[in-house]
Amino acid sequence: MDAITTRVVPNLNLSGSRLRNSSQSISQTKSVVSISCSSSEGSQGFDKLERRNGGRGNGLLYGPVQKQREIVCSAAGSGAGGGAYIYGEHALEGSHAHAAEEKLGVLLLNLGGPETLQDVQPFLFNLFADPDIIRLPRLFRFLQRPLAQLISVLRAPKSKEGYAAIGGGSPLRRITDEQAEALKMALEEKKMSANVYVGMRYWFPFTEEAVHQIKKDKITRLVVLPLYPQYSISTSGSSIRVLQDMFSKDSYLSRLPVSIIKSWYQRRGYIESMANLIEQELQKFSNPEEVMIFFSAHGVPVSYVEDAGDPYKDQMEDCIRLIMQELKARGTLNEHTLAYQSRVGPVQWLKPYTDEVLVELGKNGVKSLLAVPVSFVSEHIETLEEIDMEYRELALESGIENWGRVPALGLSPPFISDLADAVIEALPSAQAITTAEVTSEETEADPMSYIIKMFFGSVLAFFLLLSPKLISTFKKLL
Repeated sequence: MDAITTRVVPNLNLSGSRLRNSSQSISQTKSVVSISCSSSEGSQGFDKLERRNGGRGNGLLYGPVQKQREIVCSAAGSGAGGGAYIYGEHALEGSHAHAAEEKLGVLLLNLGGPETLQDVQPFLFNLFADPDIIRLPRLFRFLQRPLAQLISVLRAPKSKEGYAAIGGGSPLRRITDEQAEALKMALEEKKMSANVYVGMRYWFPFTEEAVHQIKKDKITRLVVLPLYPQYSISTSGSSIRVLQDMFSKDSYLSRLPVSIIKSWYQRRGYIESMANLIEQELQKFSNPEEVMIFFSAHGVPVSYVEDAGDPYKDQMEDCIRLIMQELKARGTLNEHTLAYQSRVGPVQWLKPYTDEVLVELGKNGVKSLLAVPVSFVSEHIETLEEIDMEYRELALESGIENWGRVPALGLSPPFISDLADAVIEALPSAQAITTAEVTSEETEADPMSYIIKMFFGSVLAFFLLLSPKLISTFKKLL
């Protein structure tokens, strides 16, 4: 396939269109990814997502529909003096007419979460079937889905207890939709109209659904914002990989100018918003200056950092440094520490672990502690159940007498306004997106080989499920 290069003539005077119910947001410029694309003929759409059991899927996220030859070129970025997008040897001349037809899209990416207890097991299957979550050696990739099925079945009962404790499901979709609507309004206040979309990685509305709607709406320029302040291959990286795969196979999407904001923890608006929330919660203690500020970040396996080059640990430590620097500039001089939560399985995860540090702080005489969930901008199971219930109880049992917790940023006006600024700043860097490698096991060149591997993998998983001893051992590891 011939390489396609893109020259972008910036224009921030964009007209927009109406928002669908699911929306999205974006952020910062410093980490914007601009990638050239390759694609020639053939387009691939997405069939309707399979929805069973009251509108839920069972692990089948989407399917390709009939290929068709589709060539779509979108003019964008014309200013008062005119401009052009260059695709290879073909130029689309900018004009006021083209500017009037420009349709900006913003895609918010998030994890997703089960909305009912019946959703928990299929949600967990989607999570563990992701090769960026469980990174198997290439030789054992055929075990990915059978292993995901096994783990999801074993973990579902415990996970259901957690979701039952917070009301029977995750509020993540509702909150993300609200953030998307707030972002749309913030952009309109800044004289920019945009369609804002929500794409979840492991539950409805899936990323594939959002992309299908983006194509249907004929968006001419797109900004992608994963709602994770810090980048990790297991969060932002996984969602971006899915986008790269979809876009590279579709003639319309492969030519769509896109800006991807990989991380945005260092944005001024984010840092100030976090500092504001911490200051507000500190004032609820009788002696605010004595409170230990306890940053609890979602962990990742050490191998991601040491072997795969995941920048998450470095970015998290830099994020904490920037927040504390801002607090100190305001006169807040409290001590602080960072730990990592939510580890799963027998492998080593980033240390120190949140539960171990809480016990240690209690032994060292810390009496007042303010927990700060620094990985999350929305409330969900890790904040509402893991921190508010499990870690709070552990802290009190360990001798910590005064407990507080900073809420997730949610709809904080300075935070949303800064995301809107990030969208605007990212637009001039929009270029076509592609991927050099497709990592999904579904792309086996030999279909028969893939079927055989899946068969034997499924047989292995079946025997594992029938073995009470193995199940008991596996539960202990989880």
